[in-house]
Amino acid sequence: MLFITSNISIADSEIEFSAVRSQGPGGQNVNKVSSAIHLRFDIRASSFPEIYQQRLLQLSDHRITKEAVVVIKAQRYRSQDKNRAEALQRLQALLQSVTHNPKIRRPTKPTRGSQLRRMDKKAQQGKKKIMRSKPSLD
Repeated sequence: MLFITSNISIADSEIEFSAVRSQGPGGQNVNKVSSAIHLRFDIRASSFPEIYQQRLLQLSDHRITKEAVVVIKAQRYRSQDKNRAEALQRLQALLQSVTHNPKIRRPTKPTRGSQLRRMDKKAQQGKKKIMRSKPSLD
């Protein structure tokens, strides 16, 4: 079980793992051993609540395909187990990011006192700049 919040969890059967060869330098280990992990999580076929599924699909995340599948590739470590754990952590972080409700913003207006302070400061700045100019010969 992958626990997202205290009351939301994902069954292991909904997450698909496949081992692939890592990219980049590394010599024989990279060329012979499939230590990188591809994690696939089908959003629509999961038991993840519908409201969170919609939020997840609205994200502009490159890891979510057009078919509503989250694909995460983990290849940082030389060990398959460590890469699997890292991929699960990344999936958990992604799913947790859509579970918190954003605070509703209520537009406010500046107070009368803050408006007056702002205008006084602008007037002071204007006077300061006038004092820097060359004196006129009147």
